[in-house]
Amino acid sequence: MVEIIVDESLFNIRLDKAISTLFNELSRTYIAKCIFEGKCLVNNKKEKSSYKLKKGDVINIDLEKENDISYLEKEDIPIEIVYEDDDIAIINKPQGMVVHPGNGNKNHTLANALIFHFSSLSSLNGETRPGIVHRIDKDTAGLLVVAKNDKAHRFLSHQLENHTLKREYIALCKGVIKENKGHIDLPLARDKNNRLKMCVDKSGKQAITDFEVIERFNNYTLVKCSLKTGRTHQIRVHMAYISHPIDSDPLYNKKSACKLWDKGQLLCAVKLTLVHPTTKKEMEFNISLPPYFENILSSLRKNK
Repeated sequence: MVEIIVDESLFNIRLDKAISTLFNELSRTYIAKCIFEGKCLVNNKKEKSSYKLKKGDVINIDLEKENDISYLEKEDIPIEIVYEDDDIAIINKPQGMVVHPGNGNKNHTLANALIFHFSSLSSLNGETRPGIVHRIDKDTAGLLVVAKNDKAHRFLSHQLENHTLKREYIALCKGVIKENKGHIDLPLARDKNNRLKMCVDKSGKQAITDFEVIERFNNYTLVKCSLKTGRTHQIRVHMAYISHPIDSDPLYNKKSACKLWDKGQLLCAVKLTLVHPTTKKEMEFNISLPPYFENILSSLRKNK
């Protein structure tokens, strides 16, 4: 049984939508079933799915059945394994692949592929997130680390919490950024008007992004972004806030009349640095930008 105390971020949100937001690995069917059967209670009372939450409400939900291993199916999906040993695997996730099951994405995720390709994965994040230490957005390509046992997972999670697991991204942003470097320290929270989005909010969690200009084009700027924290949509929100949203971002760059790519934001995690759980040695992994990204840059260079 999991208990949630409703705060301002969930105020006036439907009960079913709030549960879906908090536990995006749960299927809508399971959430509806829990509420209907009284396995999701508000202030120890059964409520309807449409119940609008109030600040201070206490939600209790039974997640036991959803964690059945049968919920996650093995799928023979090709994945690019950049590195592998007994403790970790480094994966180059393609754009368009969801990391783990969530609403509307029970299958065809990286997690489904991982349990097919690896016989051993950590279990700390539950049966629907085997080996998943951190995630990147569906339409963001690039590197992430997978833990093959619980000891490795704990060690890597500790690095994430202490911001010693370093990640660098390449992003193509709208507009010409005049500064060569920038430091963005703006707190982020869930957008109260759109639960799919994050926003800059003084009541949110600290989020720090450093960026450096790599190349300028006509009305576009290629930047390298380094995460000092790892909040949801962090780079996407921060760059949009300073009026240089990532091109083709469907959430934070909707006003753009001209998109260079129709399959999501032009953002890629190109570098990952971590300390190995067993050897305690620092390891660095790098990848090139995907071909579609490079092709777009080549076109922009021709029109400089």
